[in-house]
Amino acid sequence: MTFTLIKGTFRIIGASPDGDSIRFYPTDPKAFAKAGLSVRLNSRGGAQLRLEGIDALETHYRPQARGSEMWHQPAELANAASEALLRHLGFTAFERNDNGAVTASTPEEAPGHILTRFADKYGRAVAFAFPGQRPGRSTDGGEVHLDPKGLQASANHALLTAGLVYPTFYSKLFPDLRQSMAEAAIAARDAKQGVWAADATMEGLRVRSREQLQDEAVLLPKLFRRLADYLELEESGGASLSGFAEYLDTRDDRLFTVPDGHATELETLVEVRRQNIRLTVEPERIVFTEA
Repeated sequence: MTFTLIKGTFRIIGASPDGDSIRFYPTDPKAFAKAGLSVRLNSRGGAQLRLEGIDALETHYRPQARGSEMWHQPAELANAASEALLRHLGFTAFERNDNGAVTASTPEEAPGHILTRFADKYGRAVAFAFPGQRPGRSTDGGEVHLDPKGLQASANHALLTAGLVYPTFYSKLFPDLRQSMAEAAIAARDAKQGVWAADATMEGLRVRSREQLQDEAVLLPKLFRRLADYLELEESGGASLSGFAEYLDTRDDRLFTVPDGHATELETLVEVRRQNIRLTVEPERIVFTEA
């Protein structure tokens, strides 16, 4: 259960961080290459992180269909997750423009470190993010063991505990860390914290309009993204779900459920009845196969 430790700083000016991604600038510009990770860097050496095990409500999502407009989920909860992430990582104040880009922050950069093992298909480092320096004498670029106790200091775990993000697990996440994160999510749901106070993912949602999906409905972001992708294919601009089940089947979102280990696809876990939609298995029991 070892990860590569990479030290550096978080910077947000000029970027649009949300509740599960942020820019990270390693102290060693070649840190990712030395670790054998295919992470894409910007011109200043910054990497986009994808925070492991969590999924925040979308603040800006562009569906796959050519020419699609940006979609978003309810702004209050989406922004709350983003703000909590930035504060956890050491930013005490920040300003954004109308497009959501940060124009000023205090401090301008926050020291921190990440633990990572791989990059996703978009070149983002999949990571646990921590404020400040790693306790002890861990070497930058070295291997570090992460257990459930150490996980609790991460931004990933903090956001789950606060109920501001959904658990969304992939197959490369170690089972003991996944279980710890699932327990944090379940506790937040039982307490109806954050997104769980209004969540309609399992209770079910009657879809009325695109505006409802963006401004009112609180849904598992992965399900929201699939709905947005599907609806952008509809030329009328409506919100009919008549072909959504068939569309989901074409996406081939492979997964298995825990603890039973049943291998299947997302389409089999989403119930669509006319305009009503719901997920039939708790999000923390779903483990997607990493593409």
